[in-house]
Amino acid sequence: MGGVAVSLLGFMGLFLGAGVWIGLGLVAVAVSLLMLFRPAMPFEKLLAQQTFNTLTSPELLALPLFILMAEVLFRTRLAEALFTGLAPWLRRVPGRLNHLTVMGCTLFASVCGSSAATTAMVGRITAKELLDRGYDRALVTGSLAGAGTLGFLIPPSTIMIIYGVMAEESILRLFMAGILPGIMIAAAYMGYIAFRAWRTPALVGETPPPTTLREKIRALRDLGPLLVLILVVIGSMYGGIASPTEAAAVGVAGAIGIGFWQRTLDLRGLLGAARSAADSCAMIGLIMLGAMFLSTAMGYLGLPRYIAATIDGWGLSPFVLILVLLVFYILLGMVMEGLGIIVMTLPITLPLIEAAGYSKIWFGIFVVIVIEMAQISPPVGFNLTVIQRLTGDSIGRITRATAPFFAILAAFVVLIAVFPGLVEIVPNMMAGR
Repeated sequence: MGGVAVSLLGFMGLFLGAGVWIGLGLVAVAVSLLMLFRPAMPFEKLLAQQTFNTLTSPELLALPLFILMAEVLFRTRLAEALFTGLAPWLRRVPGRLNHLTVMGCTLFASVCGSSAATTAMVGRITAKELLDRGYDRALVTGSLAGAGTLGFLIPPSTIMIIYGVMAEESILRLFMAGILPGIMIAAAYMGYIAFRAWRTPALVGETPPPTTLREKIRALRDLGPLLVLILVVIGSMYGGIASPTEAAAVGVAGAIGIGFWQRTLDLRGLLGAARSAADSCAMIGLIMLGAMFLSTAMGYLGLPRYIAATIDGWGLSPFVLILVLLVFYILLGMVMEGLGIIVMTLPITLPLIEAAGYSKIWFGIFVVIVIEMAQISPPVGFNLTVIQRLTGDSIGRITRATAPFFAILAAFVVLIAVFPGLVEIVPNMMAGR
């Protein structure tokens, strides 16, 4: 069995290192392993069956709809509305407008589901405004990189949909489980910003002009369309009115309505959003197909059981196992994109976690958080690239600015490992209604 594991690593290095698309590379790895160790198995029939089963999964239908909603919203003025609606309320808060980045990303993540889209959408407004107002460059870029990752954790989340399909877990319960951790991480980011501003007032730029309570309330009207969309999409799912797929369809209709109402979207823009969504869905579908086929091939070869038995023989406690996996995922995040990490490691790591006594819901949140860490890990962290395009700073400079927020995510992983019940508070509350 050791030969199978070595061959797996060798084929992955060969195909993925050669620049083959991840999805096709995973299929090639699976075919190579089956031809080498199970030559009698008709892999072409297995691949055809796996293709049909994976790409016709009803749970996956929500994925392209949420991606389309994000693409449509990217073409609206919601980011500007976030700035004008929230800025008057932050004048006396330590850190002042620096909190706009975290609050904006948290709200936009509630209707987006994509980390990169959240970072780009909020960052294209807040980064320029804050830097022009004299706010510390490192704190601005670091908070944007960290808060942008909330697009994966706060529902709806494309990564959670993919995890739910692969782990055969309820997507709605995963969405519920992401609420409390997402809010807690956002609060930790804002606490860090406030502490830095309190210790070093020079990090905060000019004070916004004073506003009356009436002006503050009037400013909130700019957030009206976004808040209504959040209420409709999230509220309909948690209220039992709509499934994730139905809520996503309503969200797409709402996003299109907002775009036409703001006169920022026309038929050409809508067609462009549909094309971008189709590109993203095709890429994700190919990666999922490759991952599921490789998972099936490894199952036939007995590799997951072998690796699980090997690690079990080390006698690690559940907490130490989590720390080992955390380091493992951090290292992977330095050289791989988040989606690739989850699809390639889940068949091996999920059985280990279940054997250690953790639930699939808990591990889903763990995986999402470590993928968030991968999004801000050099050299391939995608959020770092997005911020580089927005600000023109070097990856090294952005990475240094992001380090405190990376540490907050790592500390939160340790927190939920010590107190795993935190993750399932909201799902259990909703189930007990």
